[in-house]
Amino acid sequence: MNREVEAWYRHRWPWIIITLLACSVGLSLAMVTIAVKHPDTLVSDNYYEAGKGINRSLDRELLAQALQLRAEVRLDELTGEVDVRLSGDSQPAGLTLNLISPTQPGKDRQVQLKRSASEPGRYVGQLDDSVQGRRFVELLGEHEGSTWRLFEEEQVGAERALQLGDEPLQAAEEHGQ
Repeated sequence: MNREVEAWYRHRWPWIIITLLACSVGLSLAMVTIAVKHPDTLVSDNYYEAGKGINRSLDRELLAQALQLRAEVRLDELTGEVDVRLSGDSQPAGLTLNLISPTQPGKDRQVQLKRSASEPGRYVGQLDDSVQGRRFVELLGEHEGSTWRLFEEEQVGAERALQLGDEPLQAAEEHGQ
């Protein structure tokens, strides 16, 4: 029985295995390149400063709670008008409304609101475009030189009233309240 042995490179299976290994090495190098060129911006290098910022934010929310502030926010999709009705122990000349997208910073919107001269507790501003979907809604104002903040996650939609200040503060217990 005289059987001739073929060279390894003439068989199909070694080439399939080599191709699979080469693809995995190539894809690994591509992933490393992407990770190096586009680092994750969500990671904070300075945890102490981030913690101080959280405490400052909580202080602003506690001030709003102490002032018994509540707000109803309405967005008119047709005209872009923002109507805020503020109740409580603070009536500043102006407010800032931030509509923050949790995943897409390009969809964040900020509106400066001015107090209505004819109606107490009413603030009006203008949006340039329509805002819809899940947003972090932040309302900022000042009282006796200190900034207060109403902040909640809401589903923003056409002709939908958003209620701010109606939910209990999370983490207030740990902060000494």
